[in-house]
Amino acid sequence: MQLHGIHHLTAVSADARGNHDFYTRILGMRMVKKTVNQDDVSAYHLFYADGQASPGTDITFFDWPTPRETRGTNSIVRTALRVNGRAALDYWAARLAEFKVPHGAVEEADGRLELAFEDFEGQRLALIDDGGAGPAHPWERGPVPAEHQIRGLGPITMSVANPNQSDTFATKVMAMRLDRVVEGADGITTRVYAMGEGGPAAELHMRVEPNLPRHQPGAGSVHHVAFRVRDDEYDYWVKRFETLGLRSSGPVDRYYFRSLYVREPSGILYEIATDGPGFATDEAMDALGERLSLPPFLEQRRAEIERGLKPL
Repeated sequence: MQLHGIHHLTAVSADARGNHDFYTRILGMRMVKKTVNQDDVSAYHLFYADGQASPGTDITFFDWPTPRETRGTNSIVRTALRVNGRAALDYWAARLAEFKVPHGAVEEADGRLELAFEDFEGQRLALIDDGGAGPAHPWERGPVPAEHQIRGLGPITMSVANPNQSDTFATKVMAMRLDRVVEGADGITTRVYAMGEGGPAAELHMRVEPNLPRHQPGAGSVHHVAFRVRDDEYDYWVKRFETLGLRSSGPVDRYYFRSLYVREPSGILYEIATDGPGFATDEAMDALGERLSLPPFLEQRRAEIERGLKPL
């Protein structure tokens, strides 16, 4: 059974208010869920996605008071966001310059045009041209023209010191397929793994960088990447991990989707996540993210939780 692509990516911010401003006002993404880390209710968990909160479009953040990350290997090092066409990338180059966001030039990488940039905490991102493949659900109340809006998540890039065990895990455990090996202009080899039908919404890129120091997490780092499964496929993956004797989280119900967590051999946290039931479970679609949402098991603690959170 195959994974179907990237479900979401969760990163770390030490400034929830600044994070909200950057991803909604500058990047024009829709806040589709304002909730808390279910394992640490003192921290926001903020979800930004497309206009319909579609699976595969959301980048999310835990708000933790922590210093900046120390960059290094055995970590996720860049998150791609998909847009349609060169005109969109040119629009974004001008927009990022307007808001004084550190960014590079529009360049070709692995056969696709991309524009690398960083948010205000050093979160490494890139806009890539996906050629308009697949559905798009613009946010009609967003500040970015519909034709240039971020369409969803693209390839997720990780760095590993030793690829052998991570490669085996990706192909033999996660059932990804090695699609190609790319030799970069920087001399770094990148292994590209595809899921499902493949394409930019369903790729994991593994850079081989044995000479880097080991990554230390912090603000600007990535906590985990989640891969999509259909709701009726979830039990298969739970049983698969059990049969293989993996140390995993076991089944976890996040209310908006079901999860299953496991660390691959280089220490990077993977998640299996279902498409449903979705973010409209407890809010109307046209009002997503406008109030603090809590899963039922935390609702009785709402007053306590709200007192511990800073307004956005």
